[in-house]
Amino acid sequence: MGKKRVITKSGEDTGKINEKASSIKAKISSRKNLEIGRIYIRASYNNTSVSATDLKGGLIAWSSAGSLGFKGPKKATPFAASKVVSALIEKTKKIGLKTIEVYVKGIGGGRETAIRSLANHGLDIILIKDITPMPHNGPRPPKPRRV
Repeated sequence: MGKKRVITKSGEDTGKINEKASSIKAKISSRKNLEIGRIYIRASYNNTSVSATDLKGGLIAWSSAGSLGFKGPKKATPFAASKVVSALIEKTKKIGLKTIEVYVKGIGGGRETAIRSLANHGLDIILIKDITPMPHNGPRPPKPRRV
């Protein structure tokens, strides 16, 4: 297995790469100094995932227990939820997020712990809303059995 060779065709390809890099930098710079945002917590029986967005819904950063290395039933524990939130806060420090709205979905074990660790990291929480889907009337019940 020898060394791999990289062949460049012309100067046009490098120009396209520079344009893409500048557009990515522009997107990141437009998100700098974001003071208010939304945090979505999804706590299921199997995993806990947390994502941060701006007020329009554009994703800024995300983290989950599985991405941090937790495996199996340990992903849905309150300890894993607190670690997920601290990893998300590390990602959003550069942006300057200070005030948040929290939306919680699911019935897993990490719901309350995730909200508490958000408050412990010094973020101002102005709204906590539960957006767990609830069935209104459920499916049609079965017919009575004829014997």
